Formats: sequence, structure tokens, C-alpha cells
Amino acid sequence: MDLILCHTTADFDALGAAVGLSRLWAGAKIVLTGGSHPAVKDFLALHRDEYALIERRSVNLKQIRSLIVVDTQHRDRLGAAAEWLDLPQIEQIVVYDHHLEIDSDISATATHIADVGATTTLIVEELQAQQVEITSFEATVMALGIHVDTGSLSFDQANHRDALALAWLMQQGASLHVVRDYIDPGFSPQLQALLTEALDNFHCDRLRGYTVTWVLLKTPGYVSGLSSLAARLMELTESDTVLLGARYALGESGEERLTVIGRSQIPGTNLNELFQPLGGGGHSQAASLSLRGVDGQATLQHLVDRLKATIPHPPTARELMSSPVRTIRPDTTIAEAQRILLRYGHSGLSVVDPTGKLVGIISRRDIDIALHHGFSHAPAKGYMTTNIKTITPDTTLPEIQALMVTYDIGRLPVLQDGELRGIVTRTDVLRELHQEGARSEELGVRGNAVGIIPPAAFLRLLSDRLAAPFWQLLTQASAQAEQRGWHLYLVGGGVRDLLLAKQNGAAPLYLQDIDLVVDGFHRTADVGAGVELARALQQLYPAARLEIHGAFQTAALLWHKDPIFGSLWIDIATARTEFYPYPAANPEVEASSIRQDLYRRDFTINSLAVRLTPPRAGEMLDFFGGLLDLQAKQIRVLHPNSFIEDPTRIYRAVRFAVRLEFAIEPQTENYIRYAVNSGVYKRTQGNNSRAPALQTRLKNELKYILQAPYWQAALSLLGDLDALQCLHETLKLDKTLWQQLRFLERCLRRFNRESQKSKVKSQNVPIPPWLLRLEVLIAYLAPEYRDRVAQNLQLPDDSINRLRHLQQAQERVLTVLPSCRLPSQVFDLLRQYDLPMLILIALRSPRPTRSLVWQYVTHWANVQPLLNGYDLKQLGYKPGPQYRQILDDLLAATLDGIVRDRTEAESYLFEHYPR
Repeated sequence: MDLILCHTTADFDALGAAVGLSRLWAGAKIVLTGGSHPAVKDFLALHRDEYALIERRSVNLKQIRSLIVVDTQHRDRLGAAAEWLDLPQIEQIVVYDHHLEIDSDISATATHIADVGATTTLIVEELQAQQVEITSFEATVMALGIHVDTGSLSFDQANHRDALALAWLMQQGASLHVVRDYIDPGFSPQLQALLTEALDNFHCDRLRGYTVTWVLLKTPGYVSGLSSLAARLMELTESDTVLLGARYALGESGEERLTVIGRSQIPGTNLNELFQPLGGGGHSQAASLSLRGVDGQATLQHLVDRLKATIPHPPTARELMSSPVRTIRPDTTIAEAQRILLRYGHSGLSVVDPTGKLVGIISRRDIDIALHHGFSHAPAKGYMTTNIKTITPDTTLPEIQALMVTYDIGRLPVLQDGELRGIVTRTDVLRELHQEGARSEELGVRGNAVGIIPPAAFLRLLSDRLAAPFWQLLTQASAQAEQRGWHLYLVGGGVRDLLLAKQNGAAPLYLQDIDLVVDGFHRTADVGAGVELARALQQLYPAARLEIHGAFQTAALLWHKDPIFGSLWIDIATARTEFYPYPAANPEVEASSIRQDLYRRDFTINSLAVRLTPPRAGEMLDFFGGLLDLQAKQIRVLHPNSFIEDPTRIYRAVRFAVRLEFAIEPQTENYIRYAVNSGVYKRTQGNNSRAPALQTRLKNELKYILQAPYWQAALSLLGDLDALQCLHETLKLDKTLWQQLRFLERCLRRFNRESQKSKVKSQNVPIPPWLLRLEVLIAYLAPEYRDRVAQNLQLPDDSINRLRHLQQAQERVLTVLPSCRLPSQVFDLLRQYDLPMLILIALRSPRPTRSLVWQYVTHWANVQPLLNGYDLKQLGYKPGPQYRQILDDLLAATLDGIVRDRTEAESYLFEHYPR
């Protein structure tokens, strides 16, 4: 016999999952191990005969072979049926549940636990996979399970899988009329009376911007529908959390029983964890418990106190605001105000008088109206808003949100002691609300799957995945920042790589590139916060070399072949915003906030940040959907103009896509193609003497790509995007160029093998392979462009000279080499060129020429005269300039096969150079 066990006081999710499993396990029976919710009891009064239900007392224990447990992982929630788990003849125990991160005490042979809103969803997915048909009655109870446990898809734990499961159940004939009746049964007269009593006696407390409400009712007995009463009380009192307690005497014994229903909308609170120690449970937003023989008032107060302790500190304006604030004077013209808005991408500007006092705000809409009417010359004071609502740095997010909604305000200046410290915009609020919504889901990280991670869990992740010395270094940096009243964040690639690193059984991660950002502007206007922190860390790690880049407000700590840190590079920057004065220029930077610092980054997967300092240490910032893009394995740019401002981001997009095995998101690819085809890079180089993103920074990106093991795949993708036009508008990666690159690789492999076997210097290619690959690309341009492109990229002088003279050298070799009949003649012609030049000539030449060059560089160039100067002296030749001529002639004779050994060499000398 196969039995499906529902937990005590079964709800619709447990029942719906059990009904679905009865179709997957042919012949299995459903056992309600200890009663059911009132609504479930009422439902079964009409529908019991439609399902494979049996009474617990009718079970023959000797016939049980398999047990399937639904919607719980705890033995004590199975009531007396928990003893069946220990029967000796049990062959398998299977658990289906959707409650994550629970320490199960059931020794299951198989588990099916997933991050969905309802356990029933898991069963629906299996029914679909096995193409099992179900009746409308079965579909209805399963739809009830999903609706009730997900709040009809409105609870945070609900996701797309629940919605798809519901859609399938509707296709199977689930009755929406029945569903509606049981998820909203209406208020009975008894519940209406209790609601009145609750509204007369509830307690309310405002804490950290949230409203907590609780009430204890005395009822003559058990009352069904208390969960609906709690939801209605929460709605009427406009509370963020409600704890509703009902106490009543139990039977003739008079023992008091307490039922507590909890509902919460506060991000970061978890009612399931709050109720579990007392034997209750549920979800983070909705949970319940039932106790006997306790003091109802004391128990409820204990729960309220514990709940208050878990309410997180909401973000304040200090953490949300953008700072410093872009300001203008009242006499600034509308045209100038518009220019400033365009430059910094703002939607409004604060207007201050000569003393710095805030006197107004002018929005983009105000400026657009003035420009529409032809008043570009008019002063801003004629269009600014002077009735300003302001906040302080300690104003909480709920208070900020209320102000914006009440007064329809898009931006709130932050004042401290009358001084303008920052500004909070609608965008700041929306991003934070999105963050809170994502955090409340608490998806976690499982294997390599990426999701929102609670702060404490992310700190554990850091300490678990990072090698111990690296975690200690971050801890030290965090402590130094905290001492100075600053926030410190780990940002960019370090966060990305930690999330993508394998979790189970993997070696600790040794990051070699760490980016830290100090956000200290809320406490001090010192733009050198990052530099100060770097200096403090060097005192703790004297083996590191300190480099300071004042123009960019950054400092770096560098280790070189350190026994602990290897070649670690830590960039420490003050949070900053940036502006590109023209495409491909170096950005102009200014101190700002962490939000604006992340906004200036290239791709969403590199815009992630984790706070290292209390009180919200471990909190992840993801304003642009970077986590979702990590899950989707795609590279997505932050701004449409990103590639126009900085073409090196095209190369970075390709590098990340190939290295991480990600795809470039389609819209991002469109932005790349638009930027390449717009001609902006050609215009930029023509109009500006300096365009670093098309010069040194582009060379660095090319170096990263061309020295990587995946360089061919990356170059192929660059070619597909036509991105080699960033070097020159005529450069295309066609079949001929690929053939030249493949020939180069054969050369490099040959020379690498030979250099391992030979000590002859000429066997080694004297420049790095990446640079030679780059020279091949540039050499593919028309001769008149090569020198300019090489200088533009600021290549080494040898490379520039080689590319400058390549055409001349190639023409001479192609002209003279066919007339060379002897190896010595080939040798005399080619010996004047270095090996990289000969490789460039060979790969661009016809096969006969290429064969002779190849013969020279692999064999003839390594031939040595059979005698040397010492030998000549021993043979009686007087030292002098003639030695060079003698040895050259002897080498030519050796190359041409006239001289084969020492004896023949001496005879040759005596014949041609008598002593």
C-alpha cells in the first residue's frame, strides 16, 4: 500500500498536492493525519467522494510499503502518523515540499523541494511531464492549493511556475466559481463581531517606518476563518504586520488554547521562522501556530517583541540620495540649464543662491516648456518651483515614499543644518523598492544558480568561497572604512565571479582583481576617501605597493608574486559619477554616491555590489537586473549610448561573452552595430587629438583578448560585429585575414617547440604573441594606414617601425628572392630583417616565397660557420677586419653545401685565403 500523508490541520495546498500525487502513484491513498483547516473541512464535506481519501484509523500498518509526505519536512507535523515512518517494511519515503532552507528530520529516500509558491505546483509539473489527464474536480482542488498558498499569485514567494501551473489546471477544467467561493468565503456574523472587537482593542506601534498591529481576542471556542479576519484587520488598520491571537477554553478540562495568525508585508521579516520555535509555521509572509496551556497574553507579547527585533532598519535618505547635488544659480539661463541636464543625465536641477541656500527646483519639464515658448535666454528663477518639500538624511524610505505620493513630487532635496547634502528622486525610490521586493523572495544560491541572497547568507558565501587571506583582507578594509564613518562595497567582477563560482566541493577562490568603492560623501566632502583607505590598508599589508591616481580619485594596492596573494590588484575608489566630454575621451569624474557609481559601469553583470560595512553588511545592490542576466547568461549594457561614449566596451562585451560562455543580449548587440556603423569613431579621431578609448585603452582591451586562450572565438565575434572598424574603418575580418592568422599560429607553435629544444636565440620570437597577432591585423590595412593606426594605438617603437617599413621590405623580397639560386643568396637577402618582419612578409606572400622564407627562419638562419675567430688564429691568420669576410664566405660555402665538415672548411680557407 502506498500512502500520501498530509500534515496535521491540512490546508488546500497539502490537499491539492496529495490529490495530484494520487494520480501519479496509481492506487495510492490520501491520509489526513490530523484534521484540516475549516475551509478545507467545508470543501471536503461536499467533495470527499471525488478523491482517494481514507481515515487514519482504517490503515493496516502491515500493508504499508511507501509513504509520500506533502507540504512538510517535519515529523511532528504528521501527528500520530509520524510513527509510520519507522516501520521496518517501508521501502521508500518521498517528500514533496516548497519550504526552503528547512532542516528536515524525515529520513527520505527521495525529495522534491523547489522554490515555488505552492507544493501543488511541483505535482502539476510532473502531471504535465507524464501527460496524465485529471478530472475537473481534481483540477479544482489543485487550483485552490495554488491560489491559497500564493495569495492568487500576489505573495512574494509566487513565481512564473505557479502561474503556468494554474493556467494548465484551468485547461483541465478547474472551476473558478468554486475557487472563488473558498478563497473568499465572506465574513460570518461571528467573524464580523470579532472584527469589531479587534478594531476596538488592537495595539499599534510605529517602528522604523513600519506599522505593527497586534490584538488578543477571547472566543467561546475555536473559530474558523481567523486568517481572513487577520487579513481584513491588516487592511483596515493600514498595518504592515498583524499578529491576531484568539484564546479559548478547550473541552471540559478548561485548558486554555491559543491560536495566532500572522500576516506581514515588511521586507526582511519571516513569520515562518518566528513561529517555528513554538511549533507553528507557514511562509515568510503568512504563518500560524496553535498552543495549549500557555498564557495567551504573554505568548503574544513575546511574539510581538521578537517580531519587532527582526524588523530591518529601512533605508534612509542618506543611503538613497545622489550626492553631491548638481546646482545652478537663479540667474542661470534656461539654455545653460538644459546643457547641464544633458551632460549629467539628470531630470531636474536644484537652484541655490550665492550662499548655497536652496531656493528652488527646476525640472526637465519646466525647461522644455520654456524652450518651447522660445525663452532659452530667460533665467531659471522664472520657471523654478519655490514651494519645496525637503527631507533630512535620516528620513526613512516609507516616509519618502509617502511624501512623493501625497504631493506628487519627483525629487526631494536632502538638507542637514540648512545645507544641501543630496537629493532623492523617484528613480532612487523605485530602484530600492525593486531591491526590497527581490530581497524578500530570498531565493538564495544553489549550486551555480544565482538569485537574491539575504545579507547574512551572502556574508557566509563570501567567507566560504573566498580563500581565507582574501576574506580577512576584506574584513580589515571594512573595519577601516567603518572607523571613518564610510560605507564600503565590493563591486563589479569580484561579485560576479563569486556568484558564478561553483559552491560545493570547489577550491577556495583566489581573486586577482578586486574593486572596492568607498561611499563616504554622506559624512564628508573629502573626495580622497578611497586614497585614504588604501593608505590605511597598506599599513596593515606593507608588502603591497601603493599607486595613487588622483585624476580618477582612485588608489591601487598591488602584490607581485606574493606567496599568499599572488599578483593581486585591489582598486579602491571613492564613489563617483562620470561624464564623457566627447566620444572615446577619458571620462571626467566627480565624487558621488554608490548608486551613481554603479550607474556608470559597463554591463549589468558588472554593476553588482555587496556592502561590507554594518549595519547592512552583506546587502546586495542590483539596480539594473544583473542577477537576472547572470541567470540568463547574457551580457547586457546599461545605457544605449554606452558604446558611443566608450568603444572599448564593445571589446569588453565580447571578452566577457566568450570567457563566461554568455550571449550578448540582442538589444545590446543592436547598440554595438549602431555605434560601429554610425561613423562616430572616425569623426572623433578626426576632430580630437586625444581619444584614449580608441588608443591606449583600446590597445589594452586588444591585449586582453589576443593573449587569452579563447582569442580566436573572441576575434571571430568582433569580426561578426564589424567591431574591428574601431582600429580603422576599412579593417574587415575576411577569409584571407583568417588564413594569415592561422599561418601565424603555425609559426608560433613551431618556434615554441623549437625554443624548448634549442638554445639558439633566433628560434625565439622576440615579441609577445598577442602583439604579433595585432601587427598582423594592422598589416592587413592598406600601407598608407598602418603607420597611423600603430601610432594611434601607441605600440612599441619596434612595432611601429616594422609596420611602417613592411611594404618596402615585402616588395624587395618579392622582387629579389625569385632570382636567388643558392641558399647563401637567400640568407644574404633575408638576414637584414628581424624574425617578426619575416613572419609578416611570409604570411602575405605567395607559396614559393613563403616556403623560402620558412626554410630560412627554420633552418638557414641557424646555420653557423664551421670555424670561428679562435680557429682562424690557430690556423695562422692574423686578426683583423678580414676575419668577418672570411667567416661570411665560409658560412656561404657551408649553406651552399661546398663545405660539409671542418677538414673541408680548412681546405676551403687555404684555397681562397692563402696565409
